[in-house]
Amino acid sequence: MEEYIVSARKYRPMSFDSVVGQKALTTTLKNAVKSGKLAHAYLFCGPRGVGKTTCARIFAKAINCQNPTAEGEACNECESCQSFNEQRSLNIFELDAASNNSVEHIKTLMEQTRIPPQVGKYKVFIIDEVHMLSTAAFNAFLKTLEEPPAHVIFILATTEKHKILPTILSRCQIYDFERMTVQNTIEHLKEVAQKEGIKYEEEALAVIAEKADGGMRDALSIFDQAASFCQGNITYQKVLEDLNVLDSENYFRIVDLSIENKVSEVMVLLNDVLNKGFDGGLLVQGLAKHVRNVLMAKDPQTLPLLEVSEQARQRYTEQAQRADTRFLYSALRVMNQCDINYRQSSNKRLLVELTLIEIAQITQPADAPGSGLRPRRLKSLFKQLIQQARPKQTAPQVAVAAPKNHTQSKADAQSAQAQQPAKKVTLKTSSLGLSWNKLKPQNRKMEILPGTPGVEDKREQEFEEFTQDDLALQWLSMCNRMPQKLIGIATRMKNMTPVILEIPALEVVVPNEIVKDEMELIKGSIVSTLRKYLHNNAITLTIRVAEKQEREVILTRKQQFLKMVDDNPAVGRLCELFDLVLT
Repeated sequence: MEEYIVSARKYRPMSFDSVVGQKALTTTLKNAVKSGKLAHAYLFCGPRGVGKTTCARIFAKAINCQNPTAEGEACNECESCQSFNEQRSLNIFELDAASNNSVEHIKTLMEQTRIPPQVGKYKVFIIDEVHMLSTAAFNAFLKTLEEPPAHVIFILATTEKHKILPTILSRCQIYDFERMTVQNTIEHLKEVAQKEGIKYEEEALAVIAEKADGGMRDALSIFDQAASFCQGNITYQKVLEDLNVLDSENYFRIVDLSIENKVSEVMVLLNDVLNKGFDGGLLVQGLAKHVRNVLMAKDPQTLPLLEVSEQARQRYTEQAQRADTRFLYSALRVMNQCDINYRQSSNKRLLVELTLIEIAQITQPADAPGSGLRPRRLKSLFKQLIQQARPKQTAPQVAVAAPKNHTQSKADAQSAQAQQPAKKVTLKTSSLGLSWNKLKPQNRKMEILPGTPGVEDKREQEFEEFTQDDLALQWLSMCNRMPQKLIGIATRMKNMTPVILEIPALEVVVPNEIVKDEMELIKGSIVSTLRKYLHNNAITLTIRVAEKQEREVILTRKQQFLKMVDDNPAVGRLCELFDLVLT
């Protein structure tokens, strides 16, 4: 039986032209080979599976090719190319920095750079995952990297460029690899499927490409997995089942149902999705991505931003024509808030349900039955009641003399109707079951707060008794509610303890004159607050600076220790037992 090789290795590019999705970069490298203008160090950066190591190998082979083509490709016929293809080349070295990241490994590498190549022009050292080198190894590598021997070229590859020292970056030509687009991945998977004799549906390949998230190696690995599961016929439904991916049809249905305000059907659909084992948070994330794509599909300028297949792009465009832009904005805002709160929520399913209910009611009028949106305002309520109670106006009966003719009759009737005064429609609030006396208590929140200069306090006078504990509680609550601009004095006031001299007289002792002056500025607000929450309008407050004997004495460390020994004799015996001395 022939040995099986995974597609990521079997179909690994062997030339610059076969590299997918890196056209500008490969063109630059080919031009460098053609012109012979080669740098001594290169740095290939980019996400996983986009061809960094592959391009490094192709570039290393082309550099040492004895008969390169006119396009800058390796000939694959000379001894250097043959030895590289058979993995016996002595001029190209690959080093994994993840497992060879110490200073000793770098010193060993430096010793190998002294030996000139046996076949070809250059010795090429490919260091993969170079960001894994230790700081000491980077420093040991600096000098050789800056001025290597004339026959040495370094090609460094990394997925995390930000972890590399700036001194290393400044010594290299940097090439940034791009993520694979969904369309490029689909086209490459089609070629692989045709070579392998595997049937496929384009929608299934699109799911694989989206799952790969821009990495060709990941896409080929998922392709092999799907081909094994589907037994040579890759279909959309089987790929969804194999990869445990939520069908995008659910997202299209949720948006359509939300536009029509069908909350119940959205809840049933959510229940079906959760029963299949999918997480509610992933559903919200997927729906947010879907709504974002619909929003991008509304404008032809943003349509190229959709990384989906052509068939899916057409469906997004159709749904974008039915969805209002404000609905999409609001839905994205609601789902973003759900994503933020999802991890902290103790009832995650309820959070997802409330989110979908809110989305499904975005386009529903606020006064519709069961909308669950903003409550109806009092003014609009009265307006509706008045309209309902207003009597229907009937046409007034006007006595007109017998007309001489039809035209005269019509003119006289209009004149008589115009001369009759219009009846005034009066409505008493008592007919609505309401009165101004009943409405007054409901408007208490609009009363002017106590303590306002020039305004008499018309509230009922209250003189309730209160305890020291009640005073301490309301004092602390008041300090916690004080605005941000008073945070300094509020913090000081938390450490104060107001006392009841004789109800309703209060006194608070402050440490110095500065604090007293600050509190005097807001004394009116403090008294008004205490009167309101302690239900006593006669409360007065005196602010006094502490006397010398009342001030807290700050003890030295020795005094603190001696006080602790006096309070706890066991501490003194412990010091004597272990011969401890306070330093």
